[in-house]
Amino acid sequence: MSEFWSDRTVVVTGGRGFLGRAVCARLRERGVGRLIAPSSAEYDLRRPDDVARLFADTQPDLVFHLAARVGGIGANMARPADLYLDNLLMGTYVIEEARKAGTPKTVVTGTICSYPKHTPVPFREDHLWQGYPEETNAPYGVAKLAQLVQAQANRAQYGQNVIYLMPTNLYGPGDKFHPAVSHVIPALIKKCVDAVESGADHIEVWGTGSASREFLYVDDAAEGLVLAAEHYDGPDPVNLGTDEELPIRDLAAMIAELTGFTGEIRWDTSKPDGQPRRRVDPSRAAELFGFKAQVPFAEGLRRTIDWYLTHREEALARDH
Repeated sequence: MSEFWSDRTVVVTGGRGFLGRAVCARLRERGVGRLIAPSSAEYDLRRPDDVARLFADTQPDLVFHLAARVGGIGANMARPADLYLDNLLMGTYVIEEARKAGTPKTVVTGTICSYPKHTPVPFREDHLWQGYPEETNAPYGVAKLAQLVQAQANRAQYGQNVIYLMPTNLYGPGDKFHPAVSHVIPALIKKCVDAVESGADHIEVWGTGSASREFLYVDDAAEGLVLAAEHYDGPDPVNLGTDEELPIRDLAAMIAELTGFTGEIRWDTSKPDGQPRRRVDPSRAAELFGFKAQVPFAEGLRRTIDWYLTHREEALARDH
């Protein structure tokens, strides 16, 4: 139980999604006074009137803006305009309505996709403006980065308290496994499990396998967001990560072993790798609000695979 949360009304946009459910669980553990996780059917955050109605109906003391339209490389290539506009509108309207409503604090999640394509590793927050994002996810990354500009501009002009956190690639139980929207870990898990069950002798994976990624377990990300809400009130963006980097080729081999797939992994080099490398410097989060990721990657991966095998219908149901 936490005194910080006990008398607060908290709205979590996207609270029924992958990260949102983990954040809501953390808030309940801390004894939040009133927790509201509205659905997109109740309030379409791409519409300013709906956002205004959400704030009028709930009168929150604190807002976590987690709602987003996301997907892997395939989704980003197929629907760049949707990912750009939906994310830009949702973030813009939520931040502005929080300002107009006098909401004491707003926590906004950015994305690692906002960093330039060729960023020095590890990514530090002051690298954000040193180049354009990797092409396949640039529309999404730019839309999310615009919310940092808005938050800082509103803080400077109006004194609005908006903090901006950038989790690295998330994974864990509850992730999306539908091929239209899945990221690399759920996509590889599904491919391997399908191959084992069908007796296939190979799977095909996009790219060369040489790109690297950093992965953050969803419960660790949720803890980071809640700690920041409790302890951080500054204008600067903050990474949430592990400072560990894994080539996709090694990731595929790990997932194959854990799922029992013994066939060939074929790399489709006609498809893009995405950003060449990703690993963030997490030191600012440690210094400002004491965040350090706790779940070892191999353990988190096992938990994710086990969840998929026992919740397959739910895992495949979410296609947007």
